[in-house]
Amino acid sequence: MNRKNFLQNSALAFGALSLAQKTILASLFEDPWKITMLRNDVGIFTERGGTIGFLLSKNGIVVVDSQFPDQSKNLIAELKKRSENPFKLLINTHHHGDHTAGNISFKDVVEHVLAHENSLKNQKRVAENQKTEDKQLYPDQTYSNTWCQKFDKENICLSYHGPAHTDGDSIIHFEHANIAHMGDLMFNRRYPVIDRSAGASIKNWITVLQKAREKFDKETIYIFGHATEGYEVTGKQNDLQAFESYLQQLLNFVEAEIKAGKTKNEIVKAKEIPGNTEWKGNPERNLSVAYDELTAK
Repeated sequence: MNRKNFLQNSALAFGALSLAQKTILASLFEDPWKITMLRNDVGIFTERGGTIGFLLSKNGIVVVDSQFPDQSKNLIAELKKRSENPFKLLINTHHHGDHTAGNISFKDVVEHVLAHENSLKNQKRVAENQKTEDKQLYPDQTYSNTWCQKFDKENICLSYHGPAHTDGDSIIHFEHANIAHMGDLMFNRRYPVIDRSAGASIKNWITVLQKAREKFDKETIYIFGHATEGYEVTGKQNDLQAFESYLQQLLNFVEAEIKAGKTKNEIVKAKEIPGNTEWKGNPERNLSVAYDELTAK
C-alpha cells in the first residue's frame, strides 16, 4: 500500500471510531511529557522521575533536576523551542538517579552544574559502586549552607538545612516568583524514600519542613519531587504540614511499638500507621527505616 492510500484508509478508519475510541487513540500519539508554567517565567516538566523545575530568563535557562537521559533530552528540546537563550545552570536537588541520571544529556549544553557538597559525594559514591561513572555529569560547583545568584529579574537561592531525605538535599527558591523547589523533601501523599545509606534523618526531616514553612509564606508555590496518583506535584504550606505530620506519626508509632517490646519484624508487618489517613500503600519500608533510626547507637 502506498503512502497516499495508507493515509486515506487511516483517515477513514479513524472517522469510523467512537468518541471514546478516538480519545484513547489520540492519547497514544500525545507527547509523554508535560510542561506547566507556574508563575512568571518559572515552570515544571513532568515525565518520568522527579519533577523538573526551570526558569526561562533573558540571561539564560536554569534547570532544576534532570530525571533520566531520554527525559532530559525531551526537556532540552522543548525548552529550546521556548527560548533562544543558552542553558546557564543545571541544579540537582540531591543525588538520586531519577533526579541526576539525565545530567549526562546536558554535557556540552549547560555552562555549570550545581548541588550541595554532600550530593556530589553521594553521586560519586553510588556511581563508583554501580560502575556507572561514564554515565555521569557531576556538579562542577557545590555549596555548603547557602548559595544565591541573580538571573535577570529572578534571584535564585539554594539552602541546606541538614540531613532529611538524604544528607545533601537542597531547597531552591525562585525569590521573585516565590516558588520553592523542594525536590524529594516533599512526597505528596506518597510514602517517601528515606535513604539512610545517604545519611537520611526522619527526625531532622521534620525540622527541615518546619523551617521551610517558617521561611516562606502562604503565597509560595512549592514544587514536590513526587506525588501519588490523583495528587499534584505542586502545592502549598498545608501540604508540607501534612507530610510533616505523617513523618511525626511514623516516628511516634514505631517508638511506641519498640517501648511495647515489639521486634522489628513485628513492627514492619503493620498495614497502617495510626493517625495517618492520607498516605496510602504499604508502609513497610518506612517502618523499617524508622526502627533503624530509633534504635541506632
